[in-house]
Amino acid sequence: MGSPRNPFLTVDIIIELPEGIVLIERKNPPHGWALPGGFVDYGESLEDAAAREAKEETSLDVMLVRQFHTYSEPNRDPRFHTVSTVFIATASGLPEAGDDAAGIGVYRRGSLPSPLCFDHADILDDYYNNRY
Repeated sequence: MGSPRNPFLTVDIIIELPEGIVLIERKNPPHGWALPGGFVDYGESLEDAAAREAKEETSLDVMLVRQFHTYSEPNRDPRFHTVSTVFIATASGLPEAGDDAAGIGVYRRGSLPSPLCFDHADILDDYYNNRY
């Protein structure tokens, strides 16, 4: 009997700035634009992981406003099965690309860059349409 396989636990953060939301251009595959986020470390809470990943990828200290929704579609990440809890956060200052971000930008609904990675187009559609 083999060992159990479980999905990887991740977080994504919708960082709201007065000018729009922060997206990063991914340095690693899959390439494209994405919400800041990443894997939850063992012994780390979802909230701590979200704050850490936001800081690592955007250089921003965020204030988590609320948990938005959890996305678990097995095919949401082409590399492997992930389950992501998405947070809405605010921050002040200028975002700077860090960690595995090749680039960074602040975008409004009508000017989102392309392509968006993973299921982040669906997440942003839910966010902009006040779902969840």
